[in-house]
Amino acid sequence: MNYIEINKKAWDQRTQVHAESQFYDVESFLGGKSSLNTIELALLGKVKNKNVLHLQCHFGQDTLSLARLGAKVTGVDLSFEAIEKAKYLAKEIGSNAEFVCEDVYQFGETNKTEFDIVYTSYGVLCWLPDLDLWAETVAKSLKKGGELCLVEFHAFNDLISGYSYFPSSKPDVESEGTYTENCKGEKSTVVTWPHSLSNVIQALINAGINIEQFSEHAYSPYPCSEGLDFVEGFGYQKLINNQQIPLLYAIKGRKIV
Repeated sequence: MNYIEINKKAWDQRTQVHAESQFYDVESFLGGKSSLNTIELALLGKVKNKNVLHLQCHFGQDTLSLARLGAKVTGVDLSFEAIEKAKYLAKEIGSNAEFVCEDVYQFGETNKTEFDIVYTSYGVLCWLPDLDLWAETVAKSLKKGGELCLVEFHAFNDLISGYSYFPSSKPDVESEGTYTENCKGEKSTVVTWPHSLSNVIQALINAGINIEQFSEHAYSPYPCSEGLDFVEGFGYQKLINNQQIPLLYAIKGRKIV
């Protein structure tokens, strides 16, 4: 099974659907709206004049939002359609952000640049079978003292949705629709892997990334799963037995070797 080709096809298919959705609201983005949320902005800090790598960038809204803040940014994604859309958006807003069409592991083999920051967020790690190799790619892409900023959906929500919490050599292969409001029942085959929090953290430690910040969050800016309730001023939450569950976690790490 060639999971990269399967997922590439799925994300090629999803890109046009996403670009036409209110979820991504491309019109407002082109008008100057940032796609970055409070959590990642606080994690990233000041990015002006910094060299930033955005892994799994989809069609580049976060990449270009970072560029608007003064960063020199390179976005990487496996989907040809997503990268083409990202380049189109960059041209439309006059951004010099660069985009590379490669999967994470391929980029790790070909990249020769060292960055100040590696940024990746929201639904990225489940597409990767080997977190040790991912963490090595992050470490190789950073200058000594460079920072990783990761914001990710919490695996606890996946667990109560019926997926494994602990890592597995066998992926979940499913036919599913996407998360935007305009998917109209369209489905594509996707291949994903579960990763526990300890799996993520240990992979980074093994790669020479010192964990400086770790936080869990009860609110998500995105309604990407079922059973969420919107709370004005906070975002979306999920209650189990009338108690909030963690929906996001964030990690900031620094390359020490």
